[in-house]
Amino acid sequence: MSDSAQTVLDHLEHADLALQSGDPEAALESCLQALLLEPRNDEALFLLAEAHRELGDIEGALESYRRCVLAQPQRADAWTALGTMHLFLLQLEEARRTLNRAIREDPGNPEAWYARALLRERREDWEGADRDMARAARLDPTTYPFPVLLTDEDLEAAIEEVLGTLHPTLRDYLANVAILVEEVPSEEILRQYDPPLSPGELLGYFSGHSLLERSIEDPWSHLPAAILLFRRPLQRYAQDREQLVKELRTTIYHEVGHFLGLEEDDLEDRGLE
Repeated sequence: MSDSAQTVLDHLEHADLALQSGDPEAALESCLQALLLEPRNDEALFLLAEAHRELGDIEGALESYRRCVLAQPQRADAWTALGTMHLFLLQLEEARRTLNRAIREDPGNPEAWYARALLRERREDWEGADRDMARAARLDPTTYPFPVLLTDEDLEAAIEEVLGTLHPTLRDYLANVAILVEEVPSEEILRQYDPPLSPGELLGYFSGHSLLERSIEDPWSHLPAAILLFRRPLQRYAQDREQLVKELRTTIYHEVGHFLGLEEDDLEDRGLE
């Protein structure tokens, strides 16, 4: 092995260790040093993308993942990462192409099947999403356990149990707040954030004006509010009834906090993030 090749390997090892230890800036620097010697080194490009991603540099991550798959088209992990980023940015057609390519390159990649399941949910292809989720679960049941399906009756009973734990004053406040169950959050809700929220992780959402925002001068602020709960993300978090009640309690408390006018920092201080 030449000295140059060994130097590249050393840089890659340093980059990998830096990512594992939570230092993406050091990883980025090591990758750039490796790429000075080998501009098309796919591992350096992949780790560079991971570093950009950890630093919140979305465009830098996308560009590096693209360079990686161009340098090594057989890298299913890079196709999967690229597709997942397109999905989280709600670039659905790009996500479809890249995730399908990832699965063609490596049908045994559970992360690609899982990401494609989330993509199918965005298209309301519930049966297809369940098939892909089941495939991911068979390949890696620890990381991607198949969700326990929740019926309307399951959720209604769990919601009633959670509401029963609220202080009576809070229950009075919520008397005119509808609690609704939807399959997944809408694209409109996800796009209220920049970058958009992950399609697979939002469990609940408060829709309407908080008590602090209501005023006599603005009659629109008195329209009925609602707490939306999202069945399919909840299913992925809740593997049994005990965990479902726990997640619902945290989610409902969080959305009640928004109803009362608390900001995200306030919710985090109260353990409701």
